[in-house]
Amino acid sequence: ISLFAIKRLKLDRVWWLLTPGNPLKDNGRLHGLAERADAALDVADDPRIDVSCLEAVIGTRYTVDTIIHLRRRVSGVHFVWIMGADNLAQFHRWQSWRRIAAEVPIAVIDRPPQSFRALAAPAAQALARYRLPENQAARLADQHAPAWAFLTGLKLDMSSTGLRNPDGSWKAKK
Repeated sequence: ISLFAIKRLKLDRVWWLLTPGNPLKDNGRLHGLAERADAALDVADDPRIDVSCLEAVIGTRYTVDTIIHLRRRVSGVHFVWIMGADNLAQFHRWQSWRRIAAEVPIAVIDRPPQSFRALAAPAAQALARYRLPENQAARLADQHAPAWAFLTGLKLDMSSTGLRNPDGSWKAKK
C-alpha cells in the first residue's frame, strides 16, 4: 500500500505512525508498541518508508493532535494523510475529523469490499466537493486542505489485524 501511494501520489517518503492505542478500538489485546515497531520494521522493506512511534513520544492520542504537532514543527513539508477505505467509512467518528481534513490533504486507498460503504459515509459525503479526480492524485501533496483523492487499482485486502496470526502473534515476513 505504501509503495502504491508513493508511486501514485509522487511522494518522497511514507511515515508509518504506530499508535499507542486506537481510541475507537478495544486495545486490551494490543501488542506492545516496541513489538509492533519491530514487526513493522520487518515489513517496511523500502528506504522510503519510515516507522515511527511519534505519537507515544509526543503523548498524542488522536490523529488531529499528531497532525497539528507535525505541521507546527516540520515546516516546508507537504504532508498527505493516507488511509484505507475502511477508515474513510468511519472517519466521521474520529476526534475532530473535520479539522484533520482542514489541516492536511487525504489519500484514501481502495480496500474492497469497503469501497461503496466508504464513499457513501458521512465524511466522504461532507467532503465530496473537495475530492480530486483520481487522475490528478499526483497533485494532492501540493493542494491546500481540504483536498482528497480516492485511489483504486490496488486490490489488496490487508490490515494490521490481517497481518497477525489467529493467536495474535505476528506472521513471518514473506
